Amino acid sequence: MEEFISKLKSHIEHVKRVGGHCTTEETTKQALILPLLDILGFSPYDPTKVLAEFAADFPGVKATERVDYALYCNGQPVMFIEAKPYVADLTNHAPQLSRYFNSSLGVTIGAITNGKEWRFFTDLINTNVMDEKPFLTIDFTKTKPEDLIQLAEFKHDNFHAEKLRFFAEENQYIQQFKTVIKRSINEVDIDFVRYVAQQASIQRQLNTKFLETIQPFVKQAVQQAISDTVVKGLSSPTVITAQPIEPTKIAEEALVNVKVEEPDFIVNPDNEKIITTKEEQELYRIVAELFPDVELESKDTESYYSVLYQGKNNRWLFRYDVNRKRHTIQFIVPMDDSRRKELERAGLEVQSNGQIFLEKPEHIYRMVGILRDSLEHCRNDDNFKRSAS
Repeated sequence: MEEFISKLKSHIEHVKRVGGHCTTEETTKQALILPLLDILGFSPYDPTKVLAEFAADFPGVKATERVDYALYCNGQPVMFIEAKPYVADLTNHAPQLSRYFNSSLGVTIGAITNGKEWRFFTDLINTNVMDEKPFLTIDFTKTKPEDLIQLAEFKHDNFHAEKLRFFAEENQYIQQFKTVIKRSINEVDIDFVRYVAQQASIQRQLNTKFLETIQPFVKQAVQQAISDTVVKGLSSPTVITAQPIEPTKIAEEALVNVKVEEPDFIVNPDNEKIITTKEEQELYRIVAELFPDVELESKDTESYYSVLYQGKNNRWLFRYDVNRKRHTIQFIVPMDDSRRKELERAGLEVQSNGQIFLEKPEHIYRMVGILRDSLEHCRNDDNFKRSAS
């Protein structure tokens, strides 16, 4: 990851240095767009990964129209890119990209770029219909460190449609929530004042007249709360030697208001050696979200954590082991060559015994295909019939 970030930082400096000289679309492609694709692992010199002037016989797409670039994984197009000159404004400028996206069932990501700004789209609102608004926008002239991390989701060895859809949905929600929160804090409208007054248990009738009266107080309180939070975050913890004094009313109230953080693990009440970790809980949450209509149960033991189909011990989709230095996961289906290659392409390390190193729970998104195979295996009663003796 450090090498990837370093290459991106160099590319950003390159964009700032030569962008003004890219006066045509073709120059922008060669100087700014293709170098980024290369950093992402989509070599512009490999037509099995990057195909320029992509054309196909899609309904609704004119025969003369071509999308600038189609990115490929495993021989299938997975992302379309429409290129514009460096000086072009990208707003309302993606109808052609939208038509290609809407007509290609295998493509779930579309991007439009002028080399300095990249806008990424998917189909969160209506399946196979490109959203009007991008789920991620990155401007290399105004980039932040966290933006660089997000680009790692589009690397060739990390590209997975299901995982990117989750990333897109999460990113979209966060941006929408941030907009609402910022607006509420800056404007401090009556609805926000009412909410604060209700949570503070103000013993008054919360009519419009009263709310307008306390509106400036709430705004001042918001500003002070933000200031206090920032100061607290920047301050170093101070060690204070307690003196044997009588507890005052203020001290007693402070003790009452101390927040005790809940542990992020669960200890089995019948066996204290069985501890369900935060990672195990998150792994089950993701799988349950992927298969919302399937009857799944989690089971933790001293040796491993598993997810069971219909609560049957012999029908485990996978076993997850956090007892080792590096966490591993093993599926019920055999790890044949095709599955092994799929995992290795996703940047995962597979051991000779079929176990896979799972550094983070969210990496399960890279294994959705094998997870589905395991589910189908567990659903098939023939796989669990006892052979005749």
